[in-house]
Amino acid sequence: MTLSFVALGLDHRHIYGMTENMLAQGARCLGFWTEGDPQPLAGYVKRFPDLPRFDTLNAALAAGADLALVSNIPADRADVAIRAMQAGHDVMTDKPGCTSLDQLETIKSCVGETGRIWSINFSERFEVPCVTLADALVQDGAIGRVVHTTGLGPHRLNRPTRPNWFFQRDKYGGVLTDIASHQIDQFLHFTGSTDAQVTMAHVANHANAADPGLQDFGEVALRSDYASGYIRVDWYTPDALPNWGDGRLTLLGTEGYIELRKYVDVGGRTGTDHLLLVNGDRCEAIDARDAGLPYFARLAHDIAHRTETAMAQAHCFKVMELALHAQMMAEGASS
Repeated sequence: MTLSFVALGLDHRHIYGMTENMLAQGARCLGFWTEGDPQPLAGYVKRFPDLPRFDTLNAALAAGADLALVSNIPADRADVAIRAMQAGHDVMTDKPGCTSLDQLETIKSCVGETGRIWSINFSERFEVPCVTLADALVQDGAIGRVVHTTGLGPHRLNRPTRPNWFFQRDKYGGVLTDIASHQIDQFLHFTGSTDAQVTMAHVANHANAADPGLQDFGEVALRSDYASGYIRVDWYTPDALPNWGDGRLTLLGTEGYIELRKYVDVGGRTGTDHLLLVNGDRCEAIDARDAGLPYFARLAHDIAHRTETAMAQAHCFKVMELALHAQMMAEGASS
């Protein structure tokens, strides 16, 4: 089969990578729908000038696609994804896939009723080649059993380009629901945990008092039966850094450790995807830019064969459950 898809909602630039990576798998985009004229629209049309725009969401859902890519305002993603699944589409949604536990429960019910796939594109894992290599090394036992992860997700605020919803807590879902869902995904994946407990969660607005709805700092601690982890996310990336954030992940194993400097290495190495491996035999820095991005091919396979090679559905649900619980804990503690 030739996989076909539609893009639903262009409110976040992540839709660029979602579309590009599915096209790279040979999938065919039937067009896009978005409400109004969000800031990423111009860039999307420039990148994909031949794609038609549907006038309504209903028209997009009636086009006969196999897959819907969803990247509208976070608080509205659950509704669009549910409508897509009810119309017979599998779904790849931008993170966060939902912004409340009620939305998550409705999504679970819809998946159960329709048999559709609801997959969140955790781009800090699925669009980063050095994570692909780290995954292979961990699976090969290069650092033993992973017992702790440290995930850092700093971001640049880029205030002039941010839409109004970005500063509204009820629209973006809170900093832990939004950004930290990436690091929660990585904790569960690399430690082999199917569940975890949120043992600490904290959010704050330290530097943007004029925008009380914005949470510009967050941290989470997790513990499972197999491992523990710490997560820190923020909107403080300084202007001198050459990209949007110095995202890092450290995997501590019983026989070594791996550090990923995903997007930049301020230590001096040029480019992206720097993997540092230290174990009983090796102590080296590895250029992992060519390690590939298997999530998109695996998702296409799953759509065709109704399998779960890209990401287990239960894992996807659990990540959002933990992120939402962490957000609630943090806000309850600070109120």
